[in-house]
Amino acid sequence: MARRHRPPPPAPLPQRAGIDPVRLRLPADPDAAWPTVRDHLVARFGAAIGAGRIDAMLREERFVAADGPVTGREPYTPGRYVWFHRDLAAEERVPFGIGIVYRDERIVVADKPHFLATTPRGAHITETALARLRRGLDLPELQPAHRLDRLTAGLVLFVVRAGDRGAYQTLFRDRAVRKEYEGVAAYDPDVALPVTVRGRIEKERGTLAAREVPGEPNSESRIELLEHRGGLGRYRLLPATGRTHQLRVHMNGLGLPLLNDPLYPVVREDSPEDYAHPLQLLAKKLEFTDPVTGEPLRFTSGLRLVHRPGRSDSPAPQVTHRPG
Repeated sequence: MARRHRPPPPAPLPQRAGIDPVRLRLPADPDAAWPTVRDHLVARFGAAIGAGRIDAMLREERFVAADGPVTGREPYTPGRYVWFHRDLAAEERVPFGIGIVYRDERIVVADKPHFLATTPRGAHITETALARLRRGLDLPELQPAHRLDRLTAGLVLFVVRAGDRGAYQTLFRDRAVRKEYEGVAAYDPDVALPVTVRGRIEKERGTLAAREVPGEPNSESRIELLEHRGGLGRYRLLPATGRTHQLRVHMNGLGLPLLNDPLYPVVREDSPEDYAHPLQLLAKKLEFTDPVTGEPLRFTSGLRLVHRPGRSDSPAPQVTHRPG
């Protein structure tokens, strides 16, 4: 009979700046390599932050178990849970606010600005939509049902209670959500539109850009031209799948890379953030049937792209930024 997996106990530490504490489950130690908890912590994290920093965190009671602070002198016990908050580096604030399109007791639909990551990852931890919304709305259990690229603006669906997250994530997994994007790129009359693009997209770990490779298609997007003027086109982009950078890759493959894209067709590494020239891609609409109530829902972003065909001379263009 298979053993039932026990869920971990609740964290004894509160969130900090909207960020959950790190949960560490002490692994098996068949060779008795770690007599104490400190020995394991040094072996695990010492190369990154140094044994001295670990000792300081132990003195400051930064490591906490379900029964209280960890001193480090305790005998090592495999399977024990320990929590702690990482030391967070200072982050440059993304100078744009997040709009709230809809909110009820189960979900929040947010209008995410360009340059703000959806969830903590890499160098972006506290300057993320999730951390900001948790703090601003006082919703500590808030979680995203899907993810929007950091450089893309527009609609993101968040779930208020952790227990409801699976139902809304399943909608995206089963492609039961209609997603509509807008993009601005060069206009080329030789590119026949509308067109449905299918291909195989792969992104290797550690690389910035994804690429199309031979093989069975794993991505599909419909591309439609909405208007064109002055050498620019505004496009409706309808992804049927959700590969990393899918719309950016497909538009680039058509010879129509999105305006201000720092990765396609050429990767511009280590370039500073150019807040005045955001990637011209906006998650415009979300449509789905609520898995809890059965109600059909449709949301439209209140944001507009900076560059629009025929409006380059406009003295006050509508932009995808709110001061924040």
